[in-house]
Amino acid sequence: MPLMPGAEPYHHDGGQIGVLFCHGFTGTPQSLRPWAEFLAARGLSVSLPRLPGHGTRWQEMNRTHWEDWYAEVEKAFEDLQGRCAEVFVAGLSLGGCLALRLAEVHGPAVRGVVVVNPSIANDVPLLRLAPLLKWFVPSVPGVANDVKKAGARELAYARTPVKAAASLPGLWALVQSDLARVTQPLLVYHSMDDHVVKPTSVAIIRRRVPHATIEELTDSYHVATLDNDADTIFAGSLDFIRTHASVPLQRD
Repeated sequence: MPLMPGAEPYHHDGGQIGVLFCHGFTGTPQSLRPWAEFLAARGLSVSLPRLPGHGTRWQEMNRTHWEDWYAEVEKAFEDLQGRCAEVFVAGLSLGGCLALRLAEVHGPAVRGVVVVNPSIANDVPLLRLAPLLKWFVPSVPGVANDVKKAGARELAYARTPVKAAASLPGLWALVQSDLARVTQPLLVYHSMDDHVVKPTSVAIIRRRVPHATIEELTDSYHVATLDNDADTIFAGSLDFIRTHASVPLQRD
């Protein structure tokens, strides 16, 4: 299945600190590419895989579910572990949920977590009907490109595949049930004006992971990694990694 131009995964071999990036639902690596390249230019090893069913056609995504997406980031995590002394995980939206799941499963093997507008709760009424709708409606209007910055665009599907979406509540429930296992340093970036993910997810994290640091973004919508606050996220994540890594960063 041909890829959308720009939807390719991205990898960079740098120093002994690795960062795994997880992109969002119906999105592509493009939404996180500038962030990954920023850290790569500062000597980190980075891995930004493309989740199965993403970056081609929404019909292809309807053949996948959350277990497929998690398996892909799990594989990428294990690859980074084999090449780096320490691994951090980061994600946007659904990718933030996948990053938190990696932290829950792998414990201390994940050195720290950075998430941007994470989605871990079923707060969209239509999604509650997805298990039924999937038998009658193949797709609904998409949620992509919620970006405030003029001229910036997210490469993602214009339609939301309903069968794929119907698998999300299972992942959300699993991640919520195990949030107490996230004992690693956690940095959460939260857009005050987000038209895709409601504040419920961050509120749950704030309550159940009290050591998490929550940074509010005031000039971005949902896809903040492509928006006006992107530089804040990039620099803040680098400082976070420098603070919590036990090995020094190496510049290329």
